[in-house]
Amino acid sequence: MSFSHSTSPAVAKYAKAGCNDTCGNDVKIPFPFGIGADCAVNEWYIVECNNSTPYLSAALNRPEVLGVNLEDQTVIVSMPKFYGCQNPVPNSSKTMSMNLGESPFFFSKSHNKFVFEGCGTATMMMDGETVLTGCSTVCGNATHNYVNKCYGIGCCQIAIPRYLRSYNINITGLGEEDAACGSAFLVDQTNLYDQQIRSSDPYFYRNASFIPVSLLWTLTDSDQITCCRYYYPAKRKVDVFSGTQVETFKCVLEYEGVLEDGDLDHYNPYLVDGCTRYVPTTMYARRGCKDTCGNNVRIPYPFGIGVDCSANEWYIVDCIYSTPYLSALNQLEVLGVNLENQTVTVGTPMITDCQNPFRNSSEIMGVDLGGSPFFFSKPHNKFVFQGSCGTAALMTDNGSVVTGCSTTCRSIDRKNCFGMDDCCETTVPFYFKSYSINILNGSLEEKGGGCGSGFLVDGTSYHQRTWFSDRPFIFKNKSFVPVSLLWTLDQVTCCYYAIEDKRVKGDMIDGTTVDTRECRSPSYPLEGNPYLMYGCTYKDEPEPTEECRRCKDKGGSCDMKNMYDVDDLPSARNFVCYYPYHEKKTSLGVILGVSISMGVLFLVAFSYVMYKWIKKAKEKRQKKRFFKRNGGLLLKQQEEADPSLVDKTIHFTSRELQKATDNFNENRILGRGGQGTVYKGMLVDGRIVAVKKSKLVDESQLEHFINEVVILSQINHRNVVKLLGCCLETEVPVLVSEFIPNGTLYDQLHNETDEFPISLDMRLQIATEVAGAIAYLHSATSIPIYHRDVKTTNILLDEKYRAKVSDFGTSRFVSIDQTHLTTLVKGTFGYLDPEYFQSSQFTEKSDVYSFGVVLAELLTGEKPISLTRFGENRSLATHFMLAMEEGRVMSIFDAVVIKEGTRDDLLILANLTMRCLNLNGKHRPTMKEVAIELETIRRSHIPPMVQSNIGLATYAEELSMPTFGESSSTFLSFNESIDQ
Repeated sequence: MSFSHSTSPAVAKYAKAGCNDTCGNDVKIPFPFGIGADCAVNEWYIVECNNSTPYLSAALNRPEVLGVNLEDQTVIVSMPKFYGCQNPVPNSSKTMSMNLGESPFFFSKSHNKFVFEGCGTATMMMDGETVLTGCSTVCGNATHNYVNKCYGIGCCQIAIPRYLRSYNINITGLGEEDAACGSAFLVDQTNLYDQQIRSSDPYFYRNASFIPVSLLWTLTDSDQITCCRYYYPAKRKVDVFSGTQVETFKCVLEYEGVLEDGDLDHYNPYLVDGCTRYVPTTMYARRGCKDTCGNNVRIPYPFGIGVDCSANEWYIVDCIYSTPYLSALNQLEVLGVNLENQTVTVGTPMITDCQNPFRNSSEIMGVDLGGSPFFFSKPHNKFVFQGSCGTAALMTDNGSVVTGCSTTCRSIDRKNCFGMDDCCETTVPFYFKSYSINILNGSLEEKGGGCGSGFLVDGTSYHQRTWFSDRPFIFKNKSFVPVSLLWTLDQVTCCYYAIEDKRVKGDMIDGTTVDTRECRSPSYPLEGNPYLMYGCTYKDEPEPTEECRRCKDKGGSCDMKNMYDVDDLPSARNFVCYYPYHEKKTSLGVILGVSISMGVLFLVAFSYVMYKWIKKAKEKRQKKRFFKRNGGLLLKQQEEADPSLVDKTIHFTSRELQKATDNFNENRILGRGGQGTVYKGMLVDGRIVAVKKSKLVDESQLEHFINEVVILSQINHRNVVKLLGCCLETEVPVLVSEFIPNGTLYDQLHNETDEFPISLDMRLQIATEVAGAIAYLHSATSIPIYHRDVKTTNILLDEKYRAKVSDFGTSRFVSIDQTHLTTLVKGTFGYLDPEYFQSSQFTEKSDVYSFGVVLAELLTGEKPISLTRFGENRSLATHFMLAMEEGRVMSIFDAVVIKEGTRDDLLILANLTMRCLNLNGKHRPTMKEVAIELETIRRSHIPPMVQSNIGLATYAEELSMPTFGESSSTFLSFNESIDQ
């Protein structure tokens, strides 16, 4: 059953319409009790309000009503106390009786205790003969503290076994002077007695004539009770001493959101309109209690400011001058409470000990948590020792070593507490209640004595440096440090969105475990306090993951579960998919079963055939759709306009490429880039190829993309990687190019081995070939191409170590009359033209600058960006130019280059590099000029007998190229680049 939401709870209703619900200022009288005959369910429940004091039915001799608990179905009344003062004669006794008659009330067994104060024995009997229960005391030289506990020395207590309507009490005294006077009584244990035995008066009720007693009240069919929201009352059984059971009716509201925290203290389920659904809100303290002390510290339940606001006496917080203190732990200051980790951070004293100048040890006490429900937290605290160097500190618990650390006299890092100089730290391996610190001095003799401080400290505060002095890891001049305590509970009442869970928090040093009950959310994060029934709400539900969406698409439901680490701390949250469970139904008969089986087999076979046919047709349609989306129709139009393109642009099928790459096997991956993955493949004719599979496609650029594929497939330069063809019938375009086996120039330069270093001749050859290829792209093709990402990782080396310029992913085509391109800045740091970086205008001279960086790499063997160089020198270009300006360029050249080259040749190469790196692009040479100069230098370096076999390189190679229109699209890139 569900109820409509309301923005706020309804006005509390406790009594019948037209009846008062309070007597005086404090005592609330809810229905079925009532002030007056017309306001109570029957005559036994009539309450008289005389002089602002409520009294129950005259049939019970009008006991005073102290309170009514609707949830426990009890009424607390004031009953007379039975005294027995004996003559000093041993074993004399006295008896009294108490009887509730035929009333609907019983003495509650779960809420009362039988207590005897005095010396002797007190028994509770039935009908003056049958003993129900009893307890005995001893007296003598008992200390005040033992008497206070009421566990047998001058005072004893015991539970009663059944619900009772009557009983007799018999006291037998010991006859020992004043102790012969005693008193015995039933008392409500949950309301008063357990809280008051801590009083300074060991016999708290000795001077009282009346004591609070809990009576269970019962209702019958004749009372015609209807619960709130028209729920039917539930039947309950009451076990009485005679062995019989008495039936009673009780309004139990175990339905969603009917009552708020505080439960029946605020609403009455015994009235049709006595309760309403409460809208959950974010709360931290009990209703009517403050949740903060001062401006900063929040005090959430189970802690509370005051006795009535906490779970028990251990969790009472005193707010003194806007500062919270934990009352039961010697007024330790509360710095914060973490409900999720179940910890409270308190300020504990720092333990300091000053030693004599002798090698000795000194044990100093720590903090003892005693019988409290608190433990020093293992995962949240650190043990820190600060003092003289050469000193060790051990933390012990009852003689067992918990942890420890030591310092050495080496001032290596005074900004960290790693055991150097005078500070060390370590983790805490156990949960524990108390500790001592033992300081072992090693080198104080030489230093003339010293002072040491050992302490536990909360790890978060320690690493955030929130409590530290000018030396960030030391608590100098501090008398208190923050420490995290695990707080434990035996029972909890959780908020509606949380669940109660029993968790084992960890191990104690003695081998036992720390167990507690906690309230936690099984799914989404909560706001507020899960330890209050209606104190928390869900945070905004996070965006579901892709797995969750697929789960819902399949008819499942998604939830989110907490993941915990080894220390039982929340570490992550994962979505989980749940599917509905369908019960299997048995067949109606053997014949029907066989018929259905045959039909199912036929249907399965038919379905399989249809599935294969539909799948094949679907794949065919999908390939056509991909082919069209990836620009296949545009490519067909280009081929129809120029039939010669058919032989030059190869169309690979998806099946061919899947076979070539073993279904794009992970083991075939050559590399991954920002826009795709490169696989090694082998075609059916045995050719080894590189297959580049892009990650995404820009449909607005398809026309330019196809135009570029056509143009690049026709470039036939010996130093440019050949584009063999493409596949457009896959989800993303796939490009196929020739495979270059010896990797990149970058790998050869920076990962070379002593077995095969790159000689100066090889470097000159590579530089000349790369310059020729770029010059060819700039001036020899029908449409100039700017590479825009010239770098050593885009220069491949074939089996004969000939250079191949690759990866035109950021290249641009320009019309002949254009001098520059204005684009978003793309490229790789270390190679970017500063002029292009500032103006976003890319010219052919920008490729010249990048090539200048490649030349510098070849000459120096250093990386374009290096963290081993400092300041401006981290950039190789700047490093090279500064060395030239300072006349020390030879000092940065690679050892192989220095060994094999002449000074004149190397200076010529250095000057050429400087010209390429000129910050003003107009003063840089063209790539054609660079290529010619490099060829000249190379020829001058090669011995004459070898020169005769080498002809002058030609950079404008013969190539039949059709003229295409202007294109500004980008090719697919497979290397990481920097976009700005």
